[in-house]
Amino acid sequence: MALTFRLRKHADYQRVYQASRKQFSRQMSYFFALREPDTSEEAIPRVGLTVGKVMGKAVDRNRIKRRMREAVRRNVAILEGPVDVVLHPRRSVIDLDFATLDREIAQVFRGIQKTLVGKPNA
Repeated sequence: MALTFRLRKHADYQRVYQASRKQFSRQMSYFFALREPDTSEEAIPRVGLTVGKVMGKAVDRNRIKRRMREAVRRNVAILEGPVDVVLHPRRSVIDLDFATLDREIAQVFRGIQKTLVGKPNA
């Protein structure tokens, strides 16, 4: 995979948390922030997931992350430019059918993109 859309570094997560307010959708809360693209990295969107221990045992948390990563992979093209997004799923995501989860993530990404397009420095 040449282009990675995953947010990995702790410092990047912290920057997104500090630069934005918590937003809510039906099945998750999320944060997002624009970043200055380095010359070494392309201006692609990056998405991170946080699934805490409150979400259940490791098997459940890993299943949530796998399903969400696939839904993000399918919908990341909605986002344009150097934006970082952190998704916090609710416990109900584990029982959600994949099509609903996929639609929800697409809706979140469309909302983020609409907000970014409305900003003058975007």
